[in-house]
Amino acid sequence: MERNFTQKRIVVTGGRGFLGRHLLFRLAELGCRHLAVADLPEYHLARRPDILRMYRDTQPDIVIHLAARVGGIGFNQAAPATLFYENLMMGTQLLHEGWRQGVEKFVAIGTICAYPKFAPVPFREEDLWNGYPEETNAPYGLAKKMMLVQAQAYRQQYGFNAVFLLPVNLYGPGDNFDPRSSHVIPALIKKCVEARLREEEEIVVWGTGEATREFLYVEDAAEAIVLAAEKYDKGDPVNIGAGFEISIRDLVELVSELTGFSGRIAWDTSRPDGQPRRMLDTRRAFDEFGFRAKTDFREGLRKTIDWYVKQRNREMSLNEIP
Repeated sequence: MERNFTQKRIVVTGGRGFLGRHLLFRLAELGCRHLAVADLPEYHLARRPDILRMYRDTQPDIVIHLAARVGGIGFNQAAPATLFYENLMMGTQLLHEGWRQGVEKFVAIGTICAYPKFAPVPFREEDLWNGYPEETNAPYGLAKKMMLVQAQAYRQQYGFNAVFLLPVNLYGPGDNFDPRSSHVIPALIKKCVEARLREEEEIVVWGTGEATREFLYVEDAAEAIVLAAEKYDKGDPVNIGAGFEISIRDLVELVSELTGFSGRIAWDTSRPDGQPRRMLDTRRAFDEFGFRAKTDFREGLRKTIDWYVKQRNREMSLNEIP
């Protein structure tokens, strides 16, 4: 890391979240000492007064905007308006006020959900506008995608150094395991572990199992963001991923194996698959700032499962204390 980067005042929105905690740890590990978190309950970042107060309180040189309202297919179907409004208002106002406050650099974290439903695989950044996103996550994906439009517009008109990253689905220790809003990997881990412990004979999984996904270990994602914050200063969007795809059916079998669940898998085909295929072309991230994912998928899953089991056991022990 360059010395001048480590001396910058860096604000991470959503810093108490899943990715945010890993990112802050990585920044501190690399010598960044002027770090601040902008998150609930201190700041509701969809509200302009809270955004202005955050900028006054922290006086950042660099803003890394991770904060988002996000969830899996079920949450996307249940709360599309909430997801659209809160993500749009956070991104638009944070970036605008960052420019007004003289922030040196704004790193906006988008989502793979911004890509068209039938984008050619692997997804190339050039294909980002060649179609409409998959319907169940379009409100969220489009709200986040507007940060790319805004970043490029502010760069063109004001010379503002705003960059836009497009990560795939993340997973790892500390993920969200709440079944009401979790993504596919934590949801599957929870289902399989609980079914094994209860000696249940079957779990039910949404969809057909034919859809494919790409997953990035959270520590690799944090490393990519740090590299982009330090080294990348262009307006073109950049994919952040691991460069592989796996079907949901194969994923379920792998999670079942690693959790020790040996029962039946029942597919609820009345539920949506979501986007048919997802995998990113990750060459630009390597060419521009040297990022390449390092964590083996099987090993990353094992670490995530171990974390969940330990956390579950700890919570169970606490509940047993009179």
